[in-house]
Amino acid sequence: GDIVHREGGWYRIGVCVCCVFVFLQSSFSFFCKDLYSSSSRKQMEGSQDLFEAEDTKSRTMSVDLQTDSSLQVEISDAVSERDKVKFTVHTKTNLAYFKQAEFSVVRQHEEFIWLHDAYVENEEYAGVIIPPAPPKPDFDASREKLQKLGEGDGSMTREEFAKMKQELEAEYLAIFKKTVAMHEVFLQRLAAHPVLRKDHNFYVFLEYDQDLSIRGKNKKEILGGFLKNIVKSADEALIAGISGVKEVDEFFEHERTFLVEYHNRVRDATLKTDRMTRAHKNVAEDYIPISSALSSLGTLEASPLNKNFLKLAELFEKLRKLEGRVASDEDLKLSDLLRYYMRDSQAAKDLLYRRARALSDYENANKALDKARMKSKDVKQSEANQQLTCQKFERLSESAKQELTDFKTRRVSAFRKNMIEMTELELKHAKASLLLLRNCLTSLKGDQ
Repeated sequence: GDIVHREGGWYRIGVCVCCVFVFLQSSFSFFCKDLYSSSSRKQMEGSQDLFEAEDTKSRTMSVDLQTDSSLQVEISDAVSERDKVKFTVHTKTNLAYFKQAEFSVVRQHEEFIWLHDAYVENEEYAGVIIPPAPPKPDFDASREKLQKLGEGDGSMTREEFAKMKQELEAEYLAIFKKTVAMHEVFLQRLAAHPVLRKDHNFYVFLEYDQDLSIRGKNKKEILGGFLKNIVKSADEALIAGISGVKEVDEFFEHERTFLVEYHNRVRDATLKTDRMTRAHKNVAEDYIPISSALSSLGTLEASPLNKNFLKLAELFEKLRKLEGRVASDEDLKLSDLLRYYMRDSQAAKDLLYRRARALSDYENANKALDKARMKSKDVKQSEANQQLTCQKFERLSESAKQELTDFKTRRVSAFRKNMIEMTELELKHAKASLLLLRNCLTSLKGDQ
């Protein structure tokens, strides 16, 4: 009673906590009985490690790659230096065209982009899905949050500050690990491909132990790339529409229609999944002041409710950690997967564009040959050009068909693997959350 009169704010919090306690006691016990059988309860009671220990498996987004032991590439180490990340690329190989069987080099993000652009600009790989370039390391958001936390207005308690700092540091570390993983996946895709792995630039990237002297793109080059994409989009529309080039293969017509729809759906799903993950993170952050307030209520003065307040504070702290793991798992197993295949499906669409351009060139060569024959002028040159464009189109079509088939196999395998793993983790966290609430209710009832 004395606390109520002296601390009006604490009184309101106490009333809210009591309401929470009554709700848990009256309704959640019924929910627990209905949801799980007695055998499930026994299993959960012996599973405290569900929420006390981190998953020992690698918590990264995986893209299944069919590699052989002749060329194995991994990023063995990475160091963040202000706005740059230096990756140590480690290679093991028994291929004859490498000077050593095992070696390491240090590379930066710009050098990864250079390698990707070299593949895209090479006409020899027009019939290949070029693995998407890894995203640029971006730690600005996490650093800004840490900076704002350090410049806080003092409204947080010391305990709240420590927990929030721990959350932000964990978020920074997760972004760093994902950055490393995406750069590694890019290299492993190249190493696993029977054609792309033989590129000279790839050898240089892996083996040359000096700086490649690759600078980042300036504003003019970035603008040029943007305009190039606009021209490509306009050309694609021109080929499909005004020029009236018709697809001659039903397989590619189906793939084109599917990839346009698939890419849009994956992009929308990525945005929605990011919002869902952010909501889970917000819930975890909101548990911090609730736990802190309950802990303060339990240590103000001697009261019969002190133990209950402290137990509820402990409950919300454990729920905070659990909710954070839910957000992390959804981010790694779903958001990152969707984001990767959004870029990979764009690479597949680019392949279809290159094939459509080759088909258009072939048809234009046929028309030019007909005109040359009618005028009896430059016939041999037109025939040579027609034959060359025909060979290019047929070669590109054959390669593209295999690439798109492999893309489907790889995509289905990756989604199946990640969906199963994420579902197992969701069930694990749900059981852990239920176990926490049941144990808390049992403990609170025992103190009555």
